[in-house]
Amino acid sequence: MTTENPFEQLSLQELRRRSSMKWRAHGDDVLPLWVAEMDVVLAEPVVRAVTEAVARGDTGYPAGTGYAEALAEFASDRWAWDGLDVGRTALVPDVMLGVVEMLRLVTEPGGTVVVNCPVYPPFYSFVEHMGRRIVEAPLTSTGRVDAETLEEAFAGTGGVGAAAYLLCNPHNPTGTVHTRAELERVAQLAERYGVRVVADEIHAPLVLPGARFTPYLSVDGAGRGFSLMSASKAWNLAGLKCAVATAGSGAGADLSRLPEEVGHGPSHVAAIAHTAALRDGGDWLDAALRGIAANRDLLGELLAEHLPDVSWLPPEASYLAWLDCTALGLEDDGGVPESAGGPAAATGDVTAIAGPAAAFLQRARVALSSGPAFGSGGRGHARLNFGTSSAILVEAVRRMGEVARGRR
Repeated sequence: MTTENPFEQLSLQELRRRSSMKWRAHGDDVLPLWVAEMDVVLAEPVVRAVTEAVARGDTGYPAGTGYAEALAEFASDRWAWDGLDVGRTALVPDVMLGVVEMLRLVTEPGGTVVVNCPVYPPFYSFVEHMGRRIVEAPLTSTGRVDAETLEEAFAGTGGVGAAAYLLCNPHNPTGTVHTRAELERVAQLAERYGVRVVADEIHAPLVLPGARFTPYLSVDGAGRGFSLMSASKAWNLAGLKCAVATAGSGAGADLSRLPEEVGHGPSHVAAIAHTAALRDGGDWLDAALRGIAANRDLLGELLAEHLPDVSWLPPEASYLAWLDCTALGLEDDGGVPESAGGPAAATGDVTAIAGPAAAFLQRARVALSSGPAFGSGGRGHARLNFGTSSAILVEAVRRMGEVARGRR
């Protein structure tokens, strides 16, 4: 059994050799705690599967249902859910492109898509770029889905085209794990108002002790919803593009209309890697979850010591912390030109930096994700990725504390 913490095996010097977005968007003096990449060594079964595939030249086009079968086995094992029907699945390039394709199946240009803000910035940009209109149904102050607010949004979604609800389960950036009762209520409201639910469940394998993940399709009695899942976030495989779209029992005909060319986007090598992660990477995942839980506890201690005016709700899933920095009064620092996307000019830009995140980047040389990019309720906030080593986390929060105290 793998017991070593995968977050504590790489030095900062080793991490800086990486060429991915997290480590290349900012200068070498910046500690990057922003985009959702983990600072981990990869699971050995994944490394072995990819290495062997490349060695035998198995780098062609994806084929078969192996990935979906592995996901179904994982769902049964981890969530006691046996309802993932491989016959109602399709490979898609990644979760967000899969979301776009599912929305295209059930909405028309000009149609409405409901989201729970604050929420993952590409929910805005991807949906708006495909010609649909966003309607926000804000979460409660404790990060829960508010049934009354959601019903108001569903009831007011009349207009051109059918309405859809883009659900983030577990939720990004709050780390909320929606309960079965909450999701059952969502399904009831969706059926009452004729709203199609598309669930982004990419963080599902990363639910921490004390919470329990409920797949949306397991409570969708009418079966008209869709789920997008991937091994990418849980095993740090974002650069190996592939995901599984699953249709509920009443949405199979819709999924059958998925354009054939969508299946050309997923990577065969990625499908091999993700399948190996789901089938053979359980011990590594358990070690990672222990490391995430330890870092979450450490972050709480560090915030209490260095940033006592910052409030947060410890996440129930994943390695992302939603920090309310309003009391620090850092909203006037403006955008940061050196960020990968330039100044924060519009909601939905995951690379834009403004507000508290701008202050921490400019003055502490710590990169966080900018709160305003997450929609209404994001002002005064920043998202911190604590999926890193304890040493990096300690130094980053120490620097941020100096900014709050006016020492940097």
